[in-house]
Amino acid sequence: MVLPLYWMTTNVNQILTMDIDPRYHLLALEHIAQLKARYCRYIDTKQWEKLASVFTQDCRFEGLGSAPAGADVATFVKGVSARLAPTISVHHVHQPEVVLTSASTARGVWAMEDFVEWQDGGAVKEAPGAKGFRGYGHYEEEYRREGDTWKISFLRLTRLRIDPVPLDSSNPRMGSRQATPDWIEQATARPPEELLNWSTN
Repeated sequence: MVLPLYWMTTNVNQILTMDIDPRYHLLALEHIAQLKARYCRYIDTKQWEKLASVFTQDCRFEGLGSAPAGADVATFVKGVSARLAPTISVHHVHQPEVVLTSASTARGVWAMEDFVEWQDGGAVKEAPGAKGFRGYGHYEEEYRREGDTWKISFLRLTRLRIDPVPLDSSNPRMGSRQATPDWIEQATARPPEELLNWSTN
């Protein structure tokens, strides 16, 4: 199994000082990376019930335009689903810095960029007088392992810059094919731990 170099270099001191199997450490980080990927995909493909599943029941949110500070999961999902329903949205995250704080908890920062354009002429609080925005910033998050699954237990969005999408900008050219909502779920996945025992020969 080949994992990105940043997982190993960012956390090498932690691996040496914590009583955690390095293989478990790397697998946990990969699980968290896929968790964050699902978060972005579920928002942009508007799979709201699945979006709720990536959070712990006691997760709290800060810094978001779709829910007040301290909102719980139900409030956040209700807010983001209503607000983004008439939009085309694209969320990208990259350059993760993730550390394990115990065998079942972690904290991370992800650089992010999002593009959100309203199709119904609705008001855009992040960019008044525009029909959308492109934003840049970071997600500051905490994670907790529940059984065999890592989930987000705290999420804060911070912004570095917001660029408005002017009202007179050209209309988007829609994609020729819609996303398959359950593309991953259709696959018969093998547990990552099992892959450690697979031979490449």
